[in-house]
Amino acid sequence: MDIRQKELLITSFGLFSLFFGAGNLLIPPLLGYQAGESWFLVTLGFMITAVVIPILGILAHARLQGTLFDFGKKVSKSFSIVYCILIYLIAVAIPSPRTAVATHEIAVFPTFGTTPLLTSAVYFSLVLIFVLNRTKILNIIGKFLTPFIVILLLAVIGIALMSSEFSTGVAMSETPMITGFLEGYQTFDAIASVVVGAVIIVSINFDNMAVEAYGSKRTLIRKSGFIAGLGLFVIYAGLIAVGAYYSSDITIDTGLSNDMQRANLLRGISISSLGEFGNAVLSVLIALACLTTAIGIVAGAADYFKGLFHNSQRVYVVTAVLACVCGVIVGQLDFKAIIQVGIPVLLFIYPITIILILLNILSEKWASPLVFRGVVMVTVLFSIPDVLGFLSPSEGVSKLISLIPLAQYSLGWVLPALFTFFLISGLRVLGRSSEA
Repeated sequence: MDIRQKELLITSFGLFSLFFGAGNLLIPPLLGYQAGESWFLVTLGFMITAVVIPILGILAHARLQGTLFDFGKKVSKSFSIVYCILIYLIAVAIPSPRTAVATHEIAVFPTFGTTPLLTSAVYFSLVLIFVLNRTKILNIIGKFLTPFIVILLLAVIGIALMSSEFSTGVAMSETPMITGFLEGYQTFDAIASVVVGAVIIVSINFDNMAVEAYGSKRTLIRKSGFIAGLGLFVIYAGLIAVGAYYSSDITIDTGLSNDMQRANLLRGISISSLGEFGNAVLSVLIALACLTTAIGIVAGAADYFKGLFHNSQRVYVVTAVLACVCGVIVGQLDFKAIIQVGIPVLLFIYPITIILILLNILSEKWASPLVFRGVVMVTVLFSIPDVLGFLSPSEGVSKLISLIPLAQYSLGWVLPALFTFFLISGLRVLGRSSEA
């Protein structure tokens, strides 16, 4: 194989695997199950926040070729530092431990009956070993782990669809596209894109690839992003379709929490399509998918703080160890508790992240520092009612939400952000025209 093709495949597989974790596997089937006949509309909404926005994040990284700090520096250096620290703290405190909890509850406990503490300790010991061997991360994940994960995923989806009678139930949501859009938040993929994109850039520099020039790196990252995005699209669409078409064959207890419904549904689909062997396949699949995501999160956090302290290797090691210790501690909570903590955090940080991604792929002509500041400030302001509505749904908050377009769908930031962008950009263009 040509060396450039080899680099492209390794980077694409590595990127896909760093994206694909617990939520990515568990959320789509239940989404399809509940969408029923509207599963295609749900898929479209889900793809926006779980595929399109994350891949745009990778394209922004390809353009910037820096760190997460570069995403927000046009707002201000202080804002970017606070944003970066917040993102990495969130990543280390929520999605990273969530991967360990999912591995324990679905893959380990049903088979071995171990305690969450033992599972988390072993799990994050493995994560730490990979992260401390930083120069080999992309090669190991891209060459070995991801191809195995993709083969298992495609096998489960393909066999399940071939075994299905292709009958769906009635949709449980009146707004399937919006439901899919908001469920995409739970994958953490937009946040993952700004975190693992930096990991990919550092890995390209470390892994002795024959890629040195800015243009070559940009091309490699962009192509890898598109390939990984295509892979995510196929897998997500397949999982949602499988959930929809098995809605008449599998009954799940709706009294259970969403996380247990997701796990039971996926287990039921695996057993229906692969027999009892499906349980073993599912366990291996979840464990590998979760492990690679946790590795990417911890490595990304360690890379950032290392750069913040003058490329200190000691800071890298200390950050990695602390992140893994945090994972073990938070990993003692159940999946539902972590999700509940994560929702208000996501309602605040996700819109900001989406806006930063979109602005960073635009040219300076449309995305000047003034545009960054104005749009981000408005997004922050209009994300607050969404968070308050979740944390404290009082009468006053409900009245405020009713005054903001789309706020009832937790999307109150969208129109104000768009209006601010076009207003500032338009005035800037008009100002240039009048000067000419």
